[in-house]
Amino acid sequence: MELLPLLSWLLLAFASSYLAHLAVSRRRRSRCYLLGYACHKPSDDRKVTTEMAGAVIERNKRLGLPDYRFLLKVIVNSGIGEHTYSPRNVLDGREESATHLDALDEMDAFFDDAVARVFATTGVSPRQVDLLVLNVGSFSPAPSLASRVASRFGMRDDVMAYNLSGMGCSAGLVSVDLARRVMLTRPGATMALVVTSESCAPNWYNGTDKSMMLGNCLFRCGGAAALLTNDPALRGRAKMELKCLVRAHIGAHDDAHAAAVHREDADGRLGVSLSKNLPKAAVRAFTENLQRLAPRILPASELARFTFRLLARKLLRHGGRKVVKFEGPKIDFKTGVDHFCLHPGGTAVIDAVRKNLGLNGYDVEPATMTLHRWGNTSASSLWYVLSYMEAKRRLKAGDRVLMVTFGSGFKCNSCYWEVTKDLDDAGVWEDCIDDYPPATMVNPYTEKFGWVNDLQGQGGAGFPF
Repeated sequence: MELLPLLSWLLLAFASSYLAHLAVSRRRRSRCYLLGYACHKPSDDRKVTTEMAGAVIERNKRLGLPDYRFLLKVIVNSGIGEHTYSPRNVLDGREESATHLDALDEMDAFFDDAVARVFATTGVSPRQVDLLVLNVGSFSPAPSLASRVASRFGMRDDVMAYNLSGMGCSAGLVSVDLARRVMLTRPGATMALVVTSESCAPNWYNGTDKSMMLGNCLFRCGGAAALLTNDPALRGRAKMELKCLVRAHIGAHDDAHAAAVHREDADGRLGVSLSKNLPKAAVRAFTENLQRLAPRILPASELARFTFRLLARKLLRHGGRKVVKFEGPKIDFKTGVDHFCLHPGGTAVIDAVRKNLGLNGYDVEPATMTLHRWGNTSASSLWYVLSYMEAKRRLKAGDRVLMVTFGSGFKCNSCYWEVTKDLDDAGVWEDCIDDYPPATMVNPYTEKFGWVNDLQGQGGAGFPF
């Protein structure tokens, strides 16, 4: 009789110990560290100079004078320089006859540079990778590009490979989120490789639909590869630790869903159409994301201040009119964020985020300079912005970094990192970081094509994502 209570206590103690072990194990697996990343720098013979940009536009004989002026105005107001990169088929004058091989060659050049370099700089072997997540939005061959990476780098037979497509410019953080969630389901430490790029070679638009012509002016070749792990033993080697990631998807709204669509124009030519509702969709998705993000990253004092001002504003209203002039409340994100890593989708995108968050020129400098040097490289753009911050030695141990990106669907994704050590790797900016920011921001396209701003007609940088 006395043995039964003893066994019960032993079983209870064992169960408690086991549950505690599971809790600790899950907490360890929930960690996500950035070991390293590498951005793709194409060869110099793929640079898009002002002369090349003008020549590509002039090659399209379908364009009338208004179309020609429109495209030149977009380029002039785009904020990009003449050191961005194009796929070889466009440089060779074959933008209307791109082949499947052109697209694969563009991807292979990226893999052989960025993916190989992230392994070399971190000392991680491809055989150590347990999880592979790849996203390329508008090119999905068979076998998949994820399989191509696994084959090219000789990864293990049991590597878990995921291939994402159609996710737009916000796919980079979608991939990080997927990797983080999969790591939670695995019993032990996991090494994850996240590969992010976009395929430009087969996606050049050759028609005359203005809503589909914007992308040609801003989207450029690029890509990035990042190694993530949840192994606490590797924290000392990591650059940053992921604290939270928030995703907002407002695709249930018809206007937001149709804001950026890959479709055929009236003549059957494929391209990405950007609707007039896109800025509205971006603001709605951005607001939805920030409402869920703010309570997770801002100090209680700032949240209390904002709540007080919001209530005061409502109390000072009477009959629908303000009794006392009272400035609308705004959350100060700088109370919880040291660095803002914003998607360089275009000058309009950067300016909109700057105004909404109350940022200054220093805060948006990394995104602005990335747009100028690399153009919009779609989902990989954020890594170029982060690399700029690191090259400028802005990132110190304990600093907090907020990444914000947008994408078709319509989506706004954000993630919040804590820097684990002082960072100073110049990466792809090594040969030019001292030139940024320039003393005077002279756009070579303005110098060559600035006369179009004096002409009447439609134009602008738009919101390409």
